[in-house]
Amino acid sequence: MSPFVQTYLMPNATAVKFAIKTTLAMMLALYVALWFDLERPYWALMSAAFLQIRPMSGMVIEKGICQLGGTFIGAVAGIIIMALFAQARIPALITLTGWIMLCTYVGSLWRNNYTYGCLMAAVTAMLIVVISSGSTPAGIFDIAVARLSELGLGAVCAMLVSSLLWPSHVGTHLATQADSVINEAFEHAALRLEASDDIPAMQKALRGSLGPLTLLESDSQAARFEGPVGPGRVRATHVLTRRTLRFFANLQALHQLMHDHADRLDPQSLKLACQVAQGFREAEHVKGVADARKTLQALRHLVHENNDETTLAPLDRRLRLGLRESIGHAMVMLDAREAIASPGRYQLRSSPLAWHRDHLAASINAIRSGIVFSLLAVFWIVTAWQSAMIAMMLGTLFSAFFASRDNPIAITMMFYKGMLAAIPSAFLFGHVLLSQANSFPLLALIFGTPLFLGLLGATNLATMGYCLAFTIFNILLTMPGNGMDFSFDSFANRVVAVVIGLSCVVMGFRLLPGLGTRLRRRRLIKAISNDIHELRRRSIRDAETRFSGHMADRLLHLAQHDDMLPEEQRHLFILGLTGLDLGTATLRLRDRLDDAPHPLIREAHQNVLRALAVGFEDSATGHLPKGIREAGKQLEDAITTHGDISADRRVLLEGLIERLELSLERLARIMAERPQRKPKPQAKHFAQEAQDP
Repeated sequence: MSPFVQTYLMPNATAVKFAIKTTLAMMLALYVALWFDLERPYWALMSAAFLQIRPMSGMVIEKGICQLGGTFIGAVAGIIIMALFAQARIPALITLTGWIMLCTYVGSLWRNNYTYGCLMAAVTAMLIVVISSGSTPAGIFDIAVARLSELGLGAVCAMLVSSLLWPSHVGTHLATQADSVINEAFEHAALRLEASDDIPAMQKALRGSLGPLTLLESDSQAARFEGPVGPGRVRATHVLTRRTLRFFANLQALHQLMHDHADRLDPQSLKLACQVAQGFREAEHVKGVADARKTLQALRHLVHENNDETTLAPLDRRLRLGLRESIGHAMVMLDAREAIASPGRYQLRSSPLAWHRDHLAASINAIRSGIVFSLLAVFWIVTAWQSAMIAMMLGTLFSAFFASRDNPIAITMMFYKGMLAAIPSAFLFGHVLLSQANSFPLLALIFGTPLFLGLLGATNLATMGYCLAFTIFNILLTMPGNGMDFSFDSFANRVVAVVIGLSCVVMGFRLLPGLGTRLRRRRLIKAISNDIHELRRRSIRDAETRFSGHMADRLLHLAQHDDMLPEEQRHLFILGLTGLDLGTATLRLRDRLDDAPHPLIREAHQNVLRALAVGFEDSATGHLPKGIREAGKQLEDAITTHGDISADRRVLLEGLIERLELSLERLARIMAERPQRKPKPQAKHFAQEAQDP
């Protein structure tokens, strides 16, 4: 069944409640704006719509604060630009272009609603500079106050409706997402530990876990606005993110070991792995964290009971240690789930994630936004067409808004189709029928109908992009207010303006696309390699915090990017998992050998770390790693001669280095065999990108 047919013929209760809440918030904002005779009431409508897209209380408050903060900063910037160049339009527009590029650059480096704040700073400054051209200083200030009033009114109405009508909370949403993360992760673990060849099933379970995990990490920041327990939920989310990704990295290493080197392992070890896999599958289906924890504890006892340390080869010992580590990660994931659901009773410690920031990608986004705005500004100056300001606003808004998405061209085209559908709707409801309205209730009934219909489909991931665009462009093409112009030529001017503005955005993304797969891969290899090298130089605690945060952020984005590629081209996430596994092993080696008493042991230890880091660089470019086995042998000889480390620890160390070498060799084969053609964009993954403007 078509997603549109399902959405509109069989809407669920959540979609209906969302549409009612958002429509009421918008109508309330419009009524107050008309009551106070604000200059552009439709900005209050837009403000309320954007804030209600994720109607949970904490998110509405966080986005409202970011919106008001960005609007205020943009207003100040616009006033400063006009104070400097009030009588010089060209220098003012050049300075404004620089400000828009700066906002886009900073927004591309930040996350979540801070990016939205940067977007509002750019748009507000643009509106003040363009609208106030030729105005007096007092007029410029009045325009800035008007923009703040309109956007602030929309934010207040959205927060009021969100808290009073069917209130929902971020904490409940986070607990639901955490359940999905853990259940799908356990299913993925069962498939991995069974050494399954069912790659599609493993990919499905992996995406089923990483999708909610990405949403969980991005949404958790809003929990701090829901009372004193909010920070506890944020810390628990960081713990769950780190542990889940380590869990996946460990599982990939174990799967590679059992799948590619089963002939070198004891059959009893493979049987034990299958028993652990069955235990994870049972833990996934139990109801409640307490029962799942009991199942995992039974698995841990099972692995300990079958660990015959005297007869096992190094690889077998490493496999069984990996099983214990996986179970340990899973138990911490359950603890994090409890801390998210009940932060008052369960509390975890965690440092914030150290975000990975790609300055080259941010610079490309900034340049693109500057070019799009410059083209539209030149068009405005040459034509002296008043409606060109709408095109400038759309170019500024969407070139910055879509810049941080993985597939901006497909997203923009979805908005383009939604905009085309909004043209006849806006003409019928916003001009033909609305021109007959003589009271606000009738206005709300007529104008609210297309808004409600658009918002009804905004909760369905398959229709979200089209429906959001349909709603937004109904507002822009109608522009409700006390002094509306219902003439056809004014409507036609707005239609041409929105088409030109959105076309320029599409052209900008096509002429200056983001980082391609090859460049992204090279930069990823360089970034991970630098972080692995840095692990040898920093203190263990500082190195672990930075590395875990950077890798968690990279892996979440790489999972989204890989999901848009054809099956045979999905290698970036594997590359990231191998880097995370290698970095974790490096930290483990440092923890054991940094304080070794003899200098020869410390020197051999550093050689191993260096060989692993260089080996990752070689493997990531499709070349077999060299020197790891020799460095490991030197370390083993130094420990045997000068150290007091037990034989058990030496066997585990030997198994670890051998396993890492095998993992890097497998990565080298994958990267050497990867297809070279560039991927085609796919629009079906837009929903996960666009659900939080």
